[in-house]
Amino acid sequence: MNALVSPQWVASRLGSPDLVIVDATMPPVGVAPKVDTHAIYLQKHLPGAVFFDIDELSDHSSGLPHTLLSAEAFGAAMGARGITETATIVVYEQGDVFSAPRARWTFRTMGAKEVYLLDGGLKAWEAAGLPVESGAVTREPAEFHAVLDAAAVKDYDKLRATLAAGEQVLDARSAGRFSGADPEPRAGLSSGHMPGATSTPFPQLANGAAMKSPEELRSVFQAKGVDLQKPITTSCGSGVTAAVVALGLELAGAPLVTLYDGSWAEYASRSESVIVKDV
Repeated sequence: MNALVSPQWVASRLGSPDLVIVDATMPPVGVAPKVDTHAIYLQKHLPGAVFFDIDELSDHSSGLPHTLLSAEAFGAAMGARGITETATIVVYEQGDVFSAPRARWTFRTMGAKEVYLLDGGLKAWEAAGLPVESGAVTREPAEFHAVLDAAAVKDYDKLRATLAAGEQVLDARSAGRFSGADPEPRAGLSSGHMPGATSTPFPQLANGAAMKSPEELRSVFQAKGVDLQKPITTSCGSGVTAAVVALGLELAGAPLVTLYDGSWAEYASRSESVIVKDV
């Protein structure tokens, strides 16, 4: 499947009972005062769009910021929002590429097949002169039969085995956090990186609100020495922008990609983790 769809593709399907549009804009971490993306959604969103709150729709019992819910809990939450796993789901965000790929990855990891990212997001939609709405959207309750694709996700033990095997790990955090020169936005965590990881700051994979072309993405990964045909694990601060890198790899044609769900928030908090600093 092509992961990206255009505003025109979505506009031509407005009103279809099979189409579900999802605003998955998450407030950036470490920005004060906190950006109220739900309030922005209420002011302006694509017609019929529902809001996907990544903070809310995470497993708060894990002690980590944004790990996956259980399949049962996710299915119940989506059903309550009127979303089924058989729907055509289009995810977008209000600004530049950041959190919508995480929502798309979550839907797909929980069994939805037809899940797309609106390339360019709300910016591209408005630039095309297409209509927006305001206010909350309520859909009729439905059933979302969630089945976790365990092969798409790594936990801490699997991540350590990946590192021990010398397999590829791409880290979506900023270069400064990766090197250890800059602090982590979450208190109490050391910056730095995993042994053998490759710095892949997620903004390098996008042109603002739109993902780079497959050719451009392949060039970025090639310059970093990434072998797209070998297994690759993506990581970031809390599992959100790791999905941007996973999407970039998908668009570039990489067939063997998994995401470390706990990401740096978990790795750096574990006493047995080895942290490398380049400063």
